[in-house]
Amino acid sequence: MKMELQILDWIQQMRTPVGDVWMVFISRLGNAGMIWILFTCLLLMIPRTRRWGAALAVALCLDAIICNILLKPMVCRIRPCDVNQTVQLIIARPADYSFPSGHTAASFAAVAALYFAGAKKWWKITLPLAILMAFSRMYLYVHYPTDVLGGMIVGCAAGYFGNRLAAHLIRSWRQKMKKPEDRKNR
Repeated sequence: MKMELQILDWIQQMRTPVGDVWMVFISRLGNAGMIWILFTCLLLMIPRTRRWGAALAVALCLDAIICNILLKPMVCRIRPCDVNQTVQLIIARPADYSFPSGHTAASFAAVAALYFAGAKKWWKITLPLAILMAFSRMYLYVHYPTDVLGGMIVGCAAGYFGNRLAAHLIRSWRQKMKKPEDRKNR
């Protein structure tokens, strides 16, 4: 943990007033996964991108269960801002546990779901935001580097399995929606 605090302290030396504004803004986009939920809704509304939206929705649900219901209460890791209270936070102190970073996990769940669903343009566009959001959590001194790394791993896994599950559910739904005579002719 000492090395992780040293990394966070090094990041604190890079802080600037402009950086503070941007990192707070980027981090707030991820509060409650809001940017990713809105993006999912947008994709679900457009028939051509509905499959990608379904993958994103399932991935975000898996991520929320894994991060918030399973891992955070099981690991119970306190935040770096509670260990080093000399750092003045520029956001409200998060109330939940530190590991894994939920902002990071949701971001990487979205990117991975888009990647595995074949949304080439969209995963490439969302990846920089996911990376910035992950970095912002360390910049703001509310997550350790391993919290962010753990969030990336959980998010990528949720994206992969979310895409697989969404594809399975879509196939099953389409099978059920076929006319009975179509099913007999198979």
